[in-house]
Amino acid sequence: MADHAILAGKRVLLVIAGGIAAYKSLELIRRLRERGVTVRAVLTEAGARFVTPLSVQALTEDTVYQDLWSLTDESEMGHIRLSREADLLVVAPATANLLARMAAGMADDLAATVLLATDKPVLVAPAMNVRMWQNAATRANMALLESRGLLRIGPNDGVMACNEYGPGRMAEPMEIVDAIAGFFAEAAYRPLAGRRAIVTSGPTHEPIDPVRYIANRSSGKQGHAIAVALAKLGAAVTLVSGPTRLPDPAGCTVAHIETAREMLAACEAALPADIAVCAAAVADWRVEGAGDRKLKKDGGGPPALTLTENPDILATLSRPGERRPALVVGFAAETGDVLAYATAKRARKGCDWIVANDVSPGTGTFGGSDNTVHLIRADGVESWPTMAKDAVAARLAEAVAEHFNANLKAK
Repeated sequence: MADHAILAGKRVLLVIAGGIAAYKSLELIRRLRERGVTVRAVLTEAGARFVTPLSVQALTEDTVYQDLWSLTDESEMGHIRLSREADLLVVAPATANLLARMAAGMADDLAATVLLATDKPVLVAPAMNVRMWQNAATRANMALLESRGLLRIGPNDGVMACNEYGPGRMAEPMEIVDAIAGFFAEAAYRPLAGRRAIVTSGPTHEPIDPVRYIANRSSGKQGHAIAVALAKLGAAVTLVSGPTRLPDPAGCTVAHIETAREMLAACEAALPADIAVCAAAVADWRVEGAGDRKLKKDGGGPPALTLTENPDILATLSRPGERRPALVVGFAAETGDVLAYATAKRARKGCDWIVANDVSPGTGTFGGSDNTVHLIRADGVESWPTMAKDAVAARLAEAVAEHFNANLKAK
């Protein structure tokens, strides 16, 4: 089977936490070993109440690690060694308690310490009562961990050990094996390895005075998703982000800015680059001579604000020259005649591609999770169906990879 070739020789550190689903971890070990995976196990104190260390040791054919304070292991900083020698860490079952401790960055036992000390990817298979899974605290912890790059498989719907029904059952061992194989297959697919990318994201804030500013409604979700998608394909990504409520994406270098001029400076500092994707909604104008003190109402009516144009980041990066990225992609957020305005923008700015979308009130694009875009290139227009912004980002990243691959074949 294909997953045998993908998994052979890989090293997995399996963390078994305390839950009735821990019995499935024994089958998971067996299935991974069948496929040539070296499995080491960390068994929590609670996990040892459900499966015995002897059972785990017999299946892994390796030491079962349990005690953070083991002198033999810790004389060699065992928790650091364990966390670094694996290719992937898998937590199955991942209990609500362990997820909470991971989210808080705790290191109060060997499992939590290993998970905090690792520099390798982590895949969790949650398992808990349906009410625990649906609790706002667990959902917030899971969202936080996933925003940091944590991978997840499940949980599945089904009957619990407590006879309640709903989401909370740990994924089946072969589902987890497939997820592990999928991770390694995706990790091996790096068509943009060796490429450097700049991605701009979010709004800019242009000060009127120390407390007021001109801005727009961009959430940064699309730009951040594009940065992640390019990084997954192997690109070294610098994300230049205006003020958003989003966490910094894992695997990217992030430059935080406020104004359009700061964004341009950060982009130029990140050159040379092969790819530039200008997804930020940059303010077209700023206040000329913004005040250094708060403007006060004095009864004489609103102050006159003189606006001046901000630098054009997309046009600047598209300008011919040695430092121009090989592929420059702009975004056109329009509220009418989307294709006509975006096509004209591509020609005017001198960029290679334009991603056009409709941000009219009611579309939910600004601040929402979905997007409907058109990719405009020299050879025509592709209209994509409405998709989650993550899916749009993945499709755009694939198009970028195909572009460079086609150019290599042409040479």
